[in-house]
Amino acid sequence: MLKPVDPGLPPPERPIGELVHELIENGKSYARAEIGLVKAIAAAKGKALAIPAAMFGLTFVCALAAVTALAVGVVIALDTFIGPLAAGFVGMLIFGAIAGLLGWAGYQRLRRDL
Repeated sequence: MLKPVDPGLPPPERPIGELVHELIENGKSYARAEIGLVKAIAAAKGKALAIPAAMFGLTFVCALAAVTALAVGVVIALDTFIGPLAAGFVGMLIFGAIAGLLGWAGYQRLRRDL
């Protein structure tokens, strides 16, 4: 029959301070890696959103120009009937009312959804 192998001396145990230090260092490395990952994801999303955000900004400017042209057209059309000053005032009332209604509807929707 074979003789069992003598395992020899057990490996020396490491001091608790060394184990805690290693644990802290591993935790720091893990946290740095997670922060790096979050930064990389945020940078990628920021780059992906840059062009669409610029396009939405230009869209807003064009829509604003269209509404201004409409307002000027309304004032010019009313000018022939009630005079320039009154036409400007009526145009302001019309578009002010539209803006007020849209703002009120948006506020009500926001209150309902939140």
